[in-house]
Amino acid sequence: MAPAPSAAMVGRAAELAQLHRLFDDARAGVPAALLVEGEAGIGKSRLVREFGLEVANAADVHGGWCLDLGSSRAPFGPLPGILRSIVGRLGAERVRDAVGVGVEALGVLLPELVDAPAARDRTSPERLRDAIASLIEAATELAPQVILIEDLHWADDSTLAILSFLLRTLDRGRLLLLLTCRTDDVRRGDAVSRFIGEATRARLLERMTVSRLDDDAVGELVTQITGRAPTATALARLQVRAEGVPFFVEEIAGCDQGPLPESLRDLLLARFDRLGDDARRVVQVVSGAERPLTDPLLRHLVPLSQDRIEDAVREAVRSGIIVVGEDDYRFRHALLREAVHDDLLPGERARLHRAYAEALEEAGGDDAAALAHHWQLAQDDRRALTAAADAMRQAKAQYAFASAARFGELVLELWPLVPDAAEATGFARLDLLHLLGSVLRNAGDGERALAVANVALSEVDPATVDPRLHARLLRNKALYLVNLGRLGAIPLLQEALALAERVDDDVFRAELLNQLASRRMIAGDREEAIRLTDEAERRATGAPTTDQLSIAANVRGGSLAHLGRVSEGVREYARARDLAEGATAEMRYRVNYSDLLTLLGRYREAVAVAEEGLRRARELRVERTSGSIMAQNMIVPLLELGEIDQVEDMLSRDFLQGTLRVFRMYMSMTRVRVLAWRGRAAEAAETLREWLPAFEETGGSERQIWYDRITMQVAVAESRGELRAALDAIREMVEDERPALLHQRRLLLEGGALVSVLRADGADAEGVTEVLRASWEAQPAELQDDAWSTVLHALLDPDPAAVDAALRQADGDDVPVTLRVVLRLERARLHVADGERAEAASVLAAATAIADRLGHVPLQHALTRFGEAAGLRPSAPRGGAEGEQLTARERQVLALIAEGLSNRQIGERLFISVKTVSVHVSAVLRKLGVSTRTEAAVVHRADGDGASRQPAVVA
Repeated sequence: MAPAPSAAMVGRAAELAQLHRLFDDARAGVPAALLVEGEAGIGKSRLVREFGLEVANAADVHGGWCLDLGSSRAPFGPLPGILRSIVGRLGAERVRDAVGVGVEALGVLLPELVDAPAARDRTSPERLRDAIASLIEAATELAPQVILIEDLHWADDSTLAILSFLLRTLDRGRLLLLLTCRTDDVRRGDAVSRFIGEATRARLLERMTVSRLDDDAVGELVTQITGRAPTATALARLQVRAEGVPFFVEEIAGCDQGPLPESLRDLLLARFDRLGDDARRVVQVVSGAERPLTDPLLRHLVPLSQDRIEDAVREAVRSGIIVVGEDDYRFRHALLREAVHDDLLPGERARLHRAYAEALEEAGGDDAAALAHHWQLAQDDRRALTAAADAMRQAKAQYAFASAARFGELVLELWPLVPDAAEATGFARLDLLHLLGSVLRNAGDGERALAVANVALSEVDPATVDPRLHARLLRNKALYLVNLGRLGAIPLLQEALALAERVDDDVFRAELLNQLASRRMIAGDREEAIRLTDEAERRATGAPTTDQLSIAANVRGGSLAHLGRVSEGVREYARARDLAEGATAEMRYRVNYSDLLTLLGRYREAVAVAEEGLRRARELRVERTSGSIMAQNMIVPLLELGEIDQVEDMLSRDFLQGTLRVFRMYMSMTRVRVLAWRGRAAEAAETLREWLPAFEETGGSERQIWYDRITMQVAVAESRGELRAALDAIREMVEDERPALLHQRRLLLEGGALVSVLRADGADAEGVTEVLRASWEAQPAELQDDAWSTVLHALLDPDPAAVDAALRQADGDDVPVTLRVVLRLERARLHVADGERAEAASVLAAATAIADRLGHVPLQHALTRFGEAAGLRPSAPRGGAEGEQLTARERQVLALIAEGLSNRQIGERLFISVKTVSVHVSAVLRKLGVSTRTEAAVVHRADGDGASRQPAVVA
């Protein structure tokens, strides 16, 4: 049989050209990510390695593999090696400068960077992800970076989570990320499949399918391997078996001196079967390795002299089975390794993996995941159980929660097979279940966390269990229910509190009291929430930190504000700020206080509080993670201020991907409002339909979610022109018998705007007008006689003086910006009714200018309809599809297109991402009704630099 080929790659010119195009973009500062996928043996690895060699002089190339460890996949599989390679290029000092305090988090994966492991409170999953991103960004400033990750089909969940994070956050810099994946090993619905689907849908990942070779390419490959061109008959016969798969072509072409093997298995083992005994033994040993096998470990595992081992390795290399690295050995192709390993008898396989496990233990390594893998295949349940428990601890310490959860579930699976499981693992069973539930929750698997919590509570014996552990199990189940947006948390927390009375720990009781108080406040039971926070504050007085005091003041402040005691609530929030020592308490203050300011209409202050939170997040190196939640809290006040382009830019980053469902629900509400704002009624309605069941379920226990559901329904109805349906939703809110929260105020204002339209259309609005007025006047005194009161009363009972007074209030920052248009439209109606047509036209023009600047399509249409009916303006705005007009941001983009700038240059000029620029460019072309940038520039110049042409909206 001929040795394995070292032939040039054939038939891949188009694929290489695509890789080079992406690299050219990356080198110009536009990062790219590509999934190279295809069946086993199709040449994915060969393609990316050849490409890596071609660009090695123009970029730093770093590569790593995901490892085949079955269910015992090591956390962060390929990442430590890749990060270590980047650090090697940058140098440790430059890395420390670039990453800052994040180097402590990076030390979780690269311990050589730190003198000692960081304390748990000095690092976090967020800081680790941020540190990895910062390291890669620093490297891209030095040189273009190409990162190759092979065998994604074997990736562990933690690696996938990091990759997902990097795809969403690294939106500029000289980076090309290449992933290879064997498509026939990706199962529908598994973690890899979900990662690929989500990244593709979000347009974060391009995909290239490597296809089979055609006859010409196969003939060229065979010629290189055998030294002669195949006859047409021989080529046809080979293609029947190889079907254009390069690896199979190589193997079959190597059999030109004998008959073709009958099966794929025989084909893969043909080279192996021709080896001598020593070489066969070496190859069998290498087949048990989950990664390249080092020379010292090979010599330890093979009971032969050094000379015989070296001769055996040379024979295996000449036969094209093994390839030699700098100090290790691996199979030429994973299919060969799998075939040799599967050919072992069960006893041979068990003995081989026992030898591996014993060698790893003897070497004193700390790779518990590999140990668990080998002991499982060695069929030693007790040692596999011990290693799995250690692997869970290691993965948790590295914040690889999904991997830790996988190992924890392996421990549960092996537990009944080992009589002394508690001794073997160092866990009592309830402690294990308690930890596993928490790990699953942190891994984002709320359903499994809840299931484990239920198992743990079903095994509790109240007479013998430690009351603290019992209380924690109850508290955790309550937390998991909250995360899933389900009912039942309050009774569980009450039961936990009763048990905590048997525990001599006031701080623990204070934590439980604050958690219960928070649930009471969210449910609308504000007086009870205040009572609980008072007790929590008494319990926490002697605590080593003041964080629980801060949280108590935080919840009390929100409860007081929702009772209408706003000044007292604001003072409590100031206490919460001053008492917050830890980052969690501080960020909680900023999130909740900015929420309150938004509900009160103090939008600029809300944005300022959130921006300060982002500054702190940057200091803590959690800007892309915890800081992203803080950034999400900016979106609603920014929308009310009319900063629609910034809102859309933030939404396009999808920074809540992978977070708790309740946070994604808040984001979905905002998406619906933005879609409605932009006139995309069908998309808004579809998003509402998708999320409505979740809002209805969670709204039963969380009043904010209930109000958000009403808000979405109103927005969708308005965007469809169904004003009665929108008012019916607001009336449902008013007539609800549960406690009213501050959230109702914005909806009552919207109700006033709807009444003004219905009244103008001649509909009977008297009944709903009285309902809205009565509901507003039922608010506590501190919420009366403000700017919003002036606006609402003017909309419900319009006269020139009232509307003029309301306009003076609306033109400030503390009233939703859309009401500037609504009130001007109402004033124009009054002018028309009084015969003041010139004044009406002037006010209508001002309203139109505001609506156009905001890109608010429903308001634009309302103004157009009124102008046509009153004879005050032309019939419709000029523009592209459906009369849409360019937003202010899109007009900026159009002007820069006309200057001849690229997307990257536009992004730099406007301080937005290249991907966001691409979205704006597509919208500009669509709305102008043109297909190229050149045509758009011509239109721009023809319209006097865009002064007159104003097509309409979106993002």
